[in-house]
This record gives sequence, C-alpha cells and structure tokens, in this order.
Amino acid sequence: MNDLAVEPIVRGRRGLSELERSQRDQVVGKAMWASEELGQNTDSSAETKPCAARRIHIDGVEAVRWFVHVEAFENGARPIIEITLRRDRPREIGFRIFAVADSAPMDACILTATMGNYAQLRRLWLKDFVVEPAQLWPAPKFGPSGFAPSRSFSVDRLFARDGQAIVAATPNPAAVGALADAPAYDPVVPAHWRYHGAYATQYWRAPLQPGLVARVNARATYWGAEAPIPGGLAFENFELEAPFKPGQEFWFGVVGGGPGELGFHRRD
Repeated sequence: MNDLAVEPIVRGRRGLSELERSQRDQVVGKAMWASEELGQNTDSSAETKPCAARRIHIDGVEAVRWFVHVEAFENGARPIIEITLRRDRPREIGFRIFAVADSAPMDACILTATMGNYAQLRRLWLKDFVVEPAQLWPAPKFGPSGFAPSRSFSVDRLFARDGQAIVAATPNPAAVGALADAPAYDPVVPAHWRYHGAYATQYWRAPLQPGLVARVNARATYWGAEAPIPGGLAFENFELEAPFKPGQEFWFGVVGGGPGELGFHRRD
C-alpha cells in the first residue's frame, strides 16, 4: 500500500533516508539495521542482518517489537525507530522514536508515507472537511523533482477521537486501478506503479499534543518515471509531524472501505 521513510529535522534542515547517500557503500539511501533491544547495535558499523522480533504483551494483547537503526544523516541526526505489531490491530504498524546519545538534537523526526501516488490518494480527511489536490494546488508549480509544495494542517484542524488525532487519505471512489471504471494508465506508466489493490483508507494517528501537524505534497507524474498519473494531480507524501521527544508515538494503518471505519462523520 505504501512505503515509509525516515526524515529527521535538525535546526530546520531535513534529512532524507531515501535520497541521502550512505557512507557505508556510497549508494543512495541510508543504511538501516535491526536489534531486539533499544541499546543494542547502535554503532554505525553494526551488522545489517535481521534480528528476531521480541514477543511481548501490551494490555494483555500479544505483540512483537523490534528496533530499526539508521546511520547518521547529513544533518547529524541518528534516530532509532521502535516498531510494534499487535495481534488485535493487524492492519496497523506502531512506531516510537528515540535517538542515539551522540545524535544531533532533532527538532522533529518525521516518518512519511512516500507512495500516495501508487493508490492515487486524492482526498485528505480532516476534522470537519475533506480537501483534494485541485483545491490545494489550483495552479501547481512543481519543484525540480516534480513535487508541488507541501501543505500543512495544524492539530486543531485534525479529527480527534479518544485522545488521538487522526488524518486519513483515500482515492476518489471510482479512480483506483482495481475498479472497472478507473481511468486507464498511459502505456508509459511502469508496471510497478500500476495499482491492483482494492479501495482502501490509509491513515496516521498520534496522541493529541501541541505542535502536531499533518502534511501532504503532490505530484502529477510518477516518481522516477515522468509518466502521468491517471486523473492528474494526486497526494504523494503523507505524514504527521510533532516536536521531537524521546518515545513519541505514531501509528500508520490501512482499513478497507471509507474513513467512516475510523469514526469520521462523512463516508466516502
């Protein structure tokens, strides 16, 4: 459904785990490796082979947990991401963010869902309204990499439920590749960008807190392909940001059907 990238901000400078060059092998993309415990394998020369996830219980529910380390970013950030999968939430992945002791102080550490164009996300669900790319970018001006500039929404504009802020994104109901009446793909669109899944809602949630922001950007062509997205402009990066504090929590999930499943008052 989507991919996630790690993008820490230090003194206003944003790191990019997908696009920065690794110091290990000079290949684009920061190296990541796993450990069972927070304090294990923090050195940037640690082995990158997988670890066994630790089986735990949270409020009596079976879960698994492990940690993902990222080599130092160009801005000096060294985040560690705790990942949790719960048996009672099979379509969610939980994250808590920490930092290695010698990390540069982070303003924020963003986990961004980077492939909204794959599912052709075109509706962003907020507290009392829904916005679409055409409203946010009526006359888009694209940067050198093909992105329309980001648009942000403060915490007071986000839907809240049970102490959590939730922001959701969906395709237009009749515009995803699995539906018979969806717009046809241009022949130049690569196979890996052609969506074959069902209609679904993607979402982020996090505890309500000062400074929390939802953010999206958009593209009219697929990343790395310069091939047109059927139906035009669609959201690409989709994220929540909050001022960094160790152990802060975010959840990313997918539900079948519309955002009414999450408690939003409107249904797509």
